[in-house]
Amino acid sequence: MDFLRPAGWREALAAKAEHPTAVPIAGGTDVMVEINFDHRRPDRLLDLNRIGELTEWEVGERTVRLGAGVPYTRIIEELRTELPGLALASHTVGSPQIRNRGTVGGNLGAASPAGDAHPALLAAGAEVEVESVRGTRLIPVEEFYTGVKRNALEPDELIRAVRIEKADGPQQFSKVGTRNAMVIAVCAFSVALHPRTRTVRTGIGSAAPTPIRARAAEDFLNAALADGGFWDSGAVITPSVARQFAELCSGACNPIDDVRGSAAYRRHAVSVMARRTLGWTWQAYREGNGRTVQCA
Repeated sequence: MDFLRPAGWREALAAKAEHPTAVPIAGGTDVMVEINFDHRRPDRLLDLNRIGELTEWEVGERTVRLGAGVPYTRIIEELRTELPGLALASHTVGSPQIRNRGTVGGNLGAASPAGDAHPALLAAGAEVEVESVRGTRLIPVEEFYTGVKRNALEPDELIRAVRIEKADGPQQFSKVGTRNAMVIAVCAFSVALHPRTRTVRTGIGSAAPTPIRARAAEDFLNAALADGGFWDSGAVITPSVARQFAELCSGACNPIDDVRGSAAYRRHAVSVMARRTLGWTWQAYREGNGRTVQCA
C-alpha cells in the first residue's frame, strides 16, 4: 500500500487526479477500522493531515464554512452557538479520542446511513464543497448521498469544506443506540426551526439506505404552522399536529432488520424522536431561546 502525503491542497488535488482510487485519510476513524479488519485494502492512502486549511472555519453573516478536517471536539467547544444541532450530534460520536480525531468531512466521505453528522447537516441546510483540478462545485447535502456508503464525489474530487446555514432558531438531535455511549446509531433524528424563512427541516439517520429528510412531514408542519399563525403567536403546537408530524417522519423511513434493531422498531423510534424533538425546539422558540440550545 502506497502512502501519499501532500504538503498543500493543490498538491493533494494533483495527487487525487493522478491516482483516482487513492483513499483520503484525515482522522482515520472510519478508514483505519476498515483496514484493520481487512474490510478494505486500498492501493494508496492520501494523507490530508498536513493541509492546515482543512482544519479551519469561517463564520459569515448567514453561513459557516467548515473545513473538512475540523474535528468534532472543536465543533462542540467553539461552534455550538452557530451550529447547535451539529454540536449536539458531535457529542454522541464515539469516545473523546474519536471526537478529537473524527471529522464531518470524514463522515460525509464514508456516507454511512448511520453517520451521526448527517441528520444535523440535513436539518440545518448544508452544502458540500468539493474540488478537483477541474474546479469547485457545491452539492446540496441531500443530493450528496447516493446509496449505502456511496456519495456523489467524482473519482478525482476531494471534500474541501461544508457550508452550513447558521442557526436562526432552535435545533435538536436525538439518537437511539444499544447502549449509552460509543455506539453506532440504531436510528437518529434531527430537526431545525428556521424562523427567518418560517420553515422546518428534518434529518433522519440509520432508517433508510441513505440519510434522508422527511419532506412530507416538513411540508405538513410548515403548512400547519403557517395556517395556524403559530410563528407569530408562539402558541403551543397542538397534539394532533405533533402526532401527524411524527407519523409522517416515521413513514419517510425505509429501514432494515439487523443486529442493532428491527425495521418496525426503527420506525417507532423515529416517530417518538420526531415528536419529542419538535416539542423541545418549539418550546425553546416560544421562550425566545433560539440560539442558546445547550450541549449537555
